[in-house]
Amino acid sequence: MPPPLAQGTGRRKSSVARVRIYDGTGAFSLNGRTLDNYFPQAALRLRALEPLRTVDMEGRFDVHATIEGGGFTGQTDALRLGIARALIAADPDLRPALKREGLLTRDSRRVERKKYGLRKARRAPQFTKR
Repeated sequence: MPPPLAQGTGRRKSSVARVRIYDGTGAFSLNGRTLDNYFPQAALRLRALEPLRTVDMEGRFDVHATIEGGGFTGQTDALRLGIARALIAADPDLRPALKREGLLTRDSRRVERKKYGLRKARRAPQFTKR
């Protein structure tokens, strides 16, 4: 396999996606599986392809990614950020278009930890008067 054209790392919640893009035909390899196989829901596939669609380069690059941790949503958003960062590494002129669509912002929200004395992070035990 030739060296990658560019690479980028995307993170979201507890998911990490290491993305490499190559010149090619638009093929995806996510942990050795295709995009349709890895993300069965169409909405998740559309969200992952958003950076490529924004800059009109959907069929120009092959994307190889290693995704770890989290669930479907976190992994999709990590892949999305990784692809956007890799595109910028390949062509810095794409940055304004991707930035305008909010594709370069790392969503830093995480699950809040559970506190002692509470049932969840903020949910207190039910109050009984008698």
